[in-house]
Amino acid sequence: MTILTLNRPRITLISLNIEAIALGVYLVRDAFGGVIRYYTSIYHMDPLWYLPDAVALLCLVQFFVHCILRNRSTLALLVFVQIMLSLVLGYFMLGTMNAAISSFKMMLPVFVGFCFCDSSLGSYRKLLSVIAVTFYLSVIGVFLTKFYAMPWVGYKYESFGAVREAGRLWWAYGGDDQRLMGFAADNTMAAFFILVSFAITSIRKSTSWCIGAGSIAIYVVWLTTSKTTFIVLSFYLLLLLLVRMLPERSRFLAVRGIALWSFAAILIPLFMILLASGTPAVPHSTLYSILDRINNSWQLPFVYMTQLMPIGLVTGCGAGCFNYPQQLFSPLASFWVPVDNFYIGTYLMFGLPFVAFMVMVFRATFGATDVYKLTLLFVVNLFTITVLNYGPASGLLIIALSFSEVFSRRATSARGADAVPIVMRPPMRPLDGFSPDLPAASGSR
Repeated sequence: MTILTLNRPRITLISLNIEAIALGVYLVRDAFGGVIRYYTSIYHMDPLWYLPDAVALLCLVQFFVHCILRNRSTLALLVFVQIMLSLVLGYFMLGTMNAAISSFKMMLPVFVGFCFCDSSLGSYRKLLSVIAVTFYLSVIGVFLTKFYAMPWVGYKYESFGAVREAGRLWWAYGGDDQRLMGFAADNTMAAFFILVSFAITSIRKSTSWCIGAGSIAIYVVWLTTSKTTFIVLSFYLLLLLLVRMLPERSRFLAVRGIALWSFAAILIPLFMILLASGTPAVPHSTLYSILDRINNSWQLPFVYMTQLMPIGLVTGCGAGCFNYPQQLFSPLASFWVPVDNFYIGTYLMFGLPFVAFMVMVFRATFGATDVYKLTLLFVVNLFTITVLNYGPASGLLIIALSFSEVFSRRATSARGADAVPIVMRPPMRPLDGFSPDLPAASGSR
């Protein structure tokens, strides 16, 4: 008994580090996806690409043990069951085993993000260092691809029998602006990793660093021609400076308020459809991409759903439908439409249960105390207006991490679902620009 008692804290510590390891390896793999895909392929080391997915399997087990068994969260159990049922439904919808395997692999990062439910991202010191290095290298990578031709640009590789291609270097309309991909697999993801890594790193940095590094990041994102990321990053930097101008005691409440208001962005596509649906999109014009999303990306999937599976408008058509598993591995590939919005794409797969889940996420945000999760909520809610963000895996992982507070012990107890006592978190050391009495997870990882 004594031996078991002495060993128990060590076992808990190892368990709590799995999600940090998974996030770290996913982030490194995806932020440098173009480079890693190229060199693992030419050196015949392709299985290394799937190493993060193997770690994510451990996080799936940890999610079940920690959130469902230990926290006794009914919501966590319902979400787990819903995802499993949707994978089965997706298999029957898409019709091939490769599509089912791809869908399962696609959903694994969700469980990694959810495993952060009872901890603060700020307590993982080594992980924050990896994220900071990712920011600096991602910026450098975009500059390099502007002046040098990289061997991984346009490189084709095979995945589950389907041929895929790293982002090609091509020119945007009307000028010489190149869509630069840096070390990532395409320009949008290069910009996304700059946005996310800057947002996370900026929380503990001085205001002068934020202004300097943020200005460089905005310019580099402009080079990638990702308009969505450019707008979100510029808006984030502006709000960051405004929040730090507030009295110290008001800053955290302002951050949480901004995160809560960012959920209004979910309704923006609906208003755009009501306002501009049917307006013809003129190729090579400034508004072409957004009008194409309004007329096709956000509406056509529902038209096809009524033809393929009308009940799917309520239940969803299963994990992987109207996503890359359908595009690459299904006989229904001709019905595939690039759904450039996370919430629309996820509703198509999971239906009304996803709406109920998002209501609970919104409710949990009122009690959230982690400035990192609140910051990421704002970033992903705005970024995903025009981006599905299921690929690469780190995109979905970051979204799940920002939602993870809904499974915390505090949120579970607030819903009255169990009698697990709330463990009060000791104060963290002061963040630059935030109140020193913000609660956070104890210990560094």
